[in-house]
Amino acid sequence: MDMEIAARLILWGSFIGLFFAYIGFPVVIFICSRLFGHRPVPPPYRLRQHLPTVTILISALNEEAVIRERLENVLSIDYPPDKLETVIASDGSTDRTCALARQYAETYPGRVRLLEYRERRGKATVLNSVVQQLQSDIVVFSDANTMFHSQAVLNLIRWFQDPTVGAVCGQLRLQDAATGKNVDGLYWRYENLLKDCEGRLGALLGANGAIYAMRRTVFVPIPGDTIVDDFVIPLFSKLRFKHRTIYDTEAIATEETAPDIEGEFRRRCRIGAGNFQSLSRLWPLLFPTQGWISFVFFSHKILRWFCPAFLLLALMSNIWLSDQSMYQWLLLAQTVFYVAAYLGHRLAKGTLGNRVVRLVTMFVAMNIALAVGFWCWVTGQQQGTWQRTIR
Repeated sequence: MDMEIAARLILWGSFIGLFFAYIGFPVVIFICSRLFGHRPVPPPYRLRQHLPTVTILISALNEEAVIRERLENVLSIDYPPDKLETVIASDGSTDRTCALARQYAETYPGRVRLLEYRERRGKATVLNSVVQQLQSDIVVFSDANTMFHSQAVLNLIRWFQDPTVGAVCGQLRLQDAATGKNVDGLYWRYENLLKDCEGRLGALLGANGAIYAMRRTVFVPIPGDTIVDDFVIPLFSKLRFKHRTIYDTEAIATEETAPDIEGEFRRRCRIGAGNFQSLSRLWPLLFPTQGWISFVFFSHKILRWFCPAFLLLALMSNIWLSDQSMYQWLLLAQTVFYVAAYLGHRLAKGTLGNRVVRLVTMFVAMNIALAVGFWCWVTGQQQGTWQRTIR
């Protein structure tokens, strides 16, 4: 095979991979979810005296800016107070997080509890340690900067009347830190649609760390160096217990977006490193015996994680073929695409044109972050301990 044929195969193969990861798979999963799946019907609410005991578990690192608001939020949740406990697990906080949480624990004994780890242990290690100490029926995992709607816990908990359900993921809505307005963009709505389709097929992968619940008895300890715990925890449990994971759009939480692009980029780099780390631990999900899960894991996750390689290969092979007229036009299109991504970083929000360009920017930035995350994982630069996003 000569180099020209190889370059063509690489170029068009890369484009096919990119197309299927972001367009083909969503179309296929949408059609399959309507033909072969069904929307899970939530059971009716239980009488309050029959509700299970619940612990909201929040791992915190230097969250003094939001911890008071967060505790006020959980104390206002519509759930019997004698059956709902909130545990703040501080992973080596050096600010006033523990002092503020301790005030609430003293004011609301039995409803708020502080577990203070003075040395940084890593979020995964903290979660493993805390869950083993809990006695409640259900554990709701969340973040310090996340705010629950009043009915969120009730909506999560109702699904556990079905013994085949082991975990329930809620819906996270993003809001602007300055205005408080909902800023769920096209990409976020696109991801939520995929979650809904996968949920219809019983193939929901992972959860959103801001709001998800699990039976305490199906929690499986994860390796202490785990980077993306909210993805690994539900899937470790699913591999062992074969339970169902539900996506409930009525269990709603809100969270402010990162205040700057740099903070969001660092967060995505960390997630990228965690994605590749999780692949080395969750590969049994690729077995065909896993049914729809294997298809979704490969198409929605793994294929997308390798899109940075597809983008690079498409550009390099296109340059190799640029002595031919058709490929010159294609190279020009790629050049315009990347220039638009750069300009999108500079342009302000506002017009439709700007929003379209910013979507291109987000796509390119997301893939660069994946590539950086891969490098950090390979070189061991990304550890299980995390650095909070400044809010």
